[in-house]
Amino acid sequence: MRLSLISFTRHGAMVCQTLFYGFLKGGHDCRAWGMAKYAAAYGLTPLEEPLARWCEKGFAEADALVFVGACGIAVRGIAPFVKDKRTDPAVVVTDEQGNYVISLLSGHIGGANELAVKVAEMTGGVPVVTTATDVNGLFAVDVFARQNGMVIENMKYAKAVSAALLDGEPVGFASRFPVRGEIPPQLLAEGGGGRPGTRPRLGIAVTLDETDQPYPDTLRLYPRIVTAGIGCRRDTPAELIEEKVLEALALHHMPVCCLAGAASIDLKAREEGILAFCRKYGLPYRVYTAQQLQAVPGDFSPSSFVSSVTGVDNVCERAAVLASGGGRLLQKKYVGDGVTVALAVKDWSADFE
Repeated sequence: MRLSLISFTRHGAMVCQTLFYGFLKGGHDCRAWGMAKYAAAYGLTPLEEPLARWCEKGFAEADALVFVGACGIAVRGIAPFVKDKRTDPAVVVTDEQGNYVISLLSGHIGGANELAVKVAEMTGGVPVVTTATDVNGLFAVDVFARQNGMVIENMKYAKAVSAALLDGEPVGFASRFPVRGEIPPQLLAEGGGGRPGTRPRLGIAVTLDETDQPYPDTLRLYPRIVTAGIGCRRDTPAELIEEKVLEALALHHMPVCCLAGAASIDLKAREEGILAFCRKYGLPYRVYTAQQLQAVPGDFSPSSFVSSVTGVDNVCERAAVLASGGGRLLQKKYVGDGVTVALAVKDWSADFE
């Protein structure tokens, strides 16, 4: 996690220093600022710009912001930059003594609730969490999605799920993948029995299929577990690569948010069209040598031409399987306009533990 910390007083700088070293020790990418007259004494970076500018940078670059000071300072600082709970960073505020630690923004998806607990553990303070599902000890679908690396398709339905649970109404749960741990008692698992006619109207589906509709009102959660193996002619435009990847996904009714990454041969390490496609969708891009690809076990579509050029009989299928960690080949080589695309899905399970 990338964290930005800031303090405003001498006591605040002391707390900020404690948090800074605590997060560094935990393996996080952390930076900490303080007022210029206190910063040096506590190993902090002097704040040499307006707070609004610091907040703007934090919203663009950090996963979480931690304010050591008054809640009002934090609210005024971040107010111009708050946009969407799906993308806003977590924001946590603690007083300068570390007595109370408030989860201020992005409690679930951003992880501010969990971060508030971690900060409180470091300061010896009390975490203050106000989200309704947490207060009532109920299942939170946005936390479940974040912890399992899933994308929420429809925030309107996510809110409806939370509202139904708070009102004690039934919410269904269906998963097209194995499930680890116990499904929360507030959720009615598909095929879990019950009286005839008790199938909920509203439910959750963990799926890769955007047409999957087990309930009249279905909140689909998409795990990001699909890897695209890509091959192409030199200097193929990014738009064409994107078009062919989306076509391959559409064959399986999969949205692009299911992609966890893309892969190819090392000859394509600097292929700008693939790189631009990956940048657009925030995908990691891996490349492998011909020897690495040839060693991947499986039944792949051989090509003598590809072998003569690259030294391996198939690039896209082998790269997809290898980058997925030895997953299942979901879509064999899909060819169009000089682009080849294959899709592999890794072994995965939804985890309630």
